[in-house]
Parts: sequence; C-alpha cells; structure tokens
Amino acid sequence: MSLKFRFFCVTLIILSFASAALGGTADYHWQIALEEIQGSMQHEYAQKFAQTLEEISQGRIQCDIRFYGELGTSGEIGKLVRTGEIEFAFQSPGHLGAVIPEVQVFSIHYLFPTDFHLLEKILRKGPNTYNTLQKYYHAHDLHLLSIIEEGWQIWTANKPLRKPSDFQGITFRVMSSPFLITAYRLYGAYVITVPYSQIYGDLALGRIDAQTQPFFAIQEMKFYEVQEYMIKANQLPFIATFTANRRFIDNLPEETSKLINQAIEAANEFIFDFEPELNRKRKEMILEAKPSMTFIQLTDEEIAAFKDKARPLRDKYLEMGGSGAEEVLEAVLADITWAQKEMAECDSGNTIEQTE
Repeated sequence: MSLKFRFFCVTLIILSFASAALGGTADYHWQIALEEIQGSMQHEYAQKFAQTLEEISQGRIQCDIRFYGELGTSGEIGKLVRTGEIEFAFQSPGHLGAVIPEVQVFSIHYLFPTDFHLLEKILRKGPNTYNTLQKYYHAHDLHLLSIIEEGWQIWTANKPLRKPSDFQGITFRVMSSPFLITAYRLYGAYVITVPYSQIYGDLALGRIDAQTQPFFAIQEMKFYEVQEYMIKANQLPFIATFTANRRFIDNLPEETSKLINQAIEAANEFIFDFEPELNRKRKEMILEAKPSMTFIQLTDEEIAAFKDKARPLRDKYLEMGGSGAEEVLEAVLADITWAQKEMAECDSGNTIEQTE
C-alpha cells in the first residue's frame, strides 16, 4: 500500500468522524419551537427531550431548539406546526384556545388543586384528560404529546391586588384567549392582549398596569423592574402543552415513534422535579435584585372573594369551549377526583405502615 493511498484512507476516516460529530449521519433533523426564551421552563424541557432523543437514537435523531421570536409570535408558531413546517412546538392554552376552544379548560380559575404532587398526578397520569383532549388536537392537525405545569400564575402590579375591587381601573394583560379576557373582566379589570415580547415595554410606559406569569418568567423577562408587587392568589397554574404536527407523527416508523415516547417520558420526569426548585430560586432572585418588591400571599378569606367572582367561569367555559367543552371538563374533573382518591389511599397506606 502506497503512502499516498494510506494518506487518502486516513483522510476518509477523519472526514467520516467529523461528519458524524456535525450530525451528518443523522436520519432525522427536527425543529422544536418555544413560546419562551433561553433558560425558561420550556427550554429546559426541550433540551431534555432533544438530548434524550439523540442519545437513545445513537445520534440518528437531532433537534434544533428555536426560541420565542425566532419564528414569530405564539400564534405564528402554532400555524407553523399545524402546517408541518416545523415538527414540534409548545402551545399554551392561553394562545391555543383561540384555535382549539376545548383547551381553555386549563384557564378556568380555581379549578385545579394547589398541592403540587396532586397536580402532577393529574397532568401526567390522569386516565381521562389527555385521551379526551387528543381528538380535538387531531382535528386541528396537532398531536398532543405532553401536558406540563410551569408554576402558579403570579399577578404583578404597581398596587396591591387583594380583592376584586382592586382590579377596577386596572389595564390587565393576558394571552390572546377570549376565555382569559372573560375571566379578568369578572374581577373588574380592563383586559387587553399584547405579545409576550411587548409586555415589558408596555408596563414601563404605563400602557398596561398589571399582568400574570410564573416567577421564572417574571425574573427572566425582568418584569419586576417595572412593577412593585407580586401577588399569589392560587387562581391558576400555568399549564403548557407540548405538541407535534399530526401528519408528521402518523408517518413515522413505529420504532421512531417509540423513541419519541421514551424521550417525552424522560422530559416529563425531569421537568416535574425541576419546576418547583426553578420557581423558588427565581422568586429569591427577584427579591434580591429588588428588595423593595413586595410579595403578597393572599389569605384564605381574600381568595374566597376571588373564588366567588370566578364562580361563573365553568358555565362560561361550557359556552365558549367548543362542542367538546362538556366532555373535556368532565374528563378533567374525573381526573381530579381520581388523583385525590389515589393520594388519599397512598397516605392511608403510609400511616398504617408507620403505625405497625
């Protein structure tokens, strides 16, 4: 073998390794679009999903994560995944409700329990909600992969919001959901919708007075810089759904679909452990960065006044939630009852073991 031929062989080997390192051997290259920025809850989930897929496929599947703004607004991202121009996307019910009205069930105030483990059980393991919602996602060219909780919604404002009358005269920003607009009108607010990227500027200029996000979003988007109060009223967890284009999923080989399901399970396991700690840290970061920021946890009595105002929301959902609203609400209520029973039996079993 000549020296020149040996050099040629070595060069081919080096190039093949380089190609593999750059993803040249990947059978699939997919895009994941987020409604949030780098370092967010959705980013953490997408990273875990993508890393798991790459590992278990031995590099045959690789994903690019696209942050909020790269592909447009949440509504524009939704169109891209429904038409199949991207494969995966987060779609929060606050935005998706304009397309799939049934998903607005996740925007009903004071529907979900505040116990984190109970909520995790409902969203991850509930035998009814996921399967019932799936057909409504399919009807709009989406495939529902996962339902996750990103933390409880916190109101931010420049005055305390301790009773419904405090919302009088307030311009309150919500996602582009007719149902969320209705919810905050019940409290007496003047409600508007603006893109996520516009909230900070509008708060700073006084075009809006208040808004609602989990702690992590308040910190990463720096909303605390232009607000004086954070109020926790336990009205609603921020729930997001991770979706894919339906035709894309339907056309995948069975083995590839199994890999996606494994990656979803790994990402779910990760994010439900990660969420409480991330929001706790972000709350601390806000209070350290702005010591004058006031955090208010409403009392049970104060929350009762908001619950009373929010009472019509279940009937409003049945009016606004599309043809499947009653079916979806019954599925969620059934899963809440199921999870409460499961947790009670688990707690009872632990008590017996400790007694013995």
